[in-house]
Amino acid sequence: MKKPLSVDIPYPIIEDIEINKNSVTRLSFLYAGKHGELNAILQYTYHYFYFQNLGDKETAETLMAIAFSEMQHLEILGSALLKAGIDPIYAGYLPFGCNFYKTDSVSYSKNAEKMLLDDISGELVAIDAYEKAIIAVDDEKIKAILSRIKIDEELHVRVLRERLNFYVAERTIV
Repeated sequence: MKKPLSVDIPYPIIEDIEINKNSVTRLSFLYAGKHGELNAILQYTYHYFYFQNLGDKETAETLMAIAFSEMQHLEILGSALLKAGIDPIYAGYLPFGCNFYKTDSVSYSKNAEKMLLDDISGELVAIDAYEKAIIAVDDEKIKAILSRIKIDEELHVRVLRERLNFYVAERTIV
């Protein structure tokens, strides 16, 4: 199995968490909302195939390592929802029901630079969502989990920008 692209800091243990309605909404959208972890996994996997096809093994493997990291995040958030008695379905919970996940938020770009720009944009949106969730939730254990995941997302931005700089440099040389 490939190694996830994650910071070498352990994730907090999910125990005795209390999730209120506000926290459920936040966690569920981070889990499987329009720009949540599920969407990131699908987008990175899709882009992985195209970079493989371009013959760029390094970027392809980087994207798959990020996808594995996002899978860890999905597992952590899903486990937290389940421990709180919430069904970890692929949806964002709303006060009046569920907003089921749809793949229309996956970037289907095929140009190398555009794929990387879309991936960076997705990570920046995720970081913003995690920051807002950290402020909004009451439980310190949930805050710790979200803060730890956010650190990985920041790493992903740095690595993706390095890969993008490679493509920009290649284009300017030609």
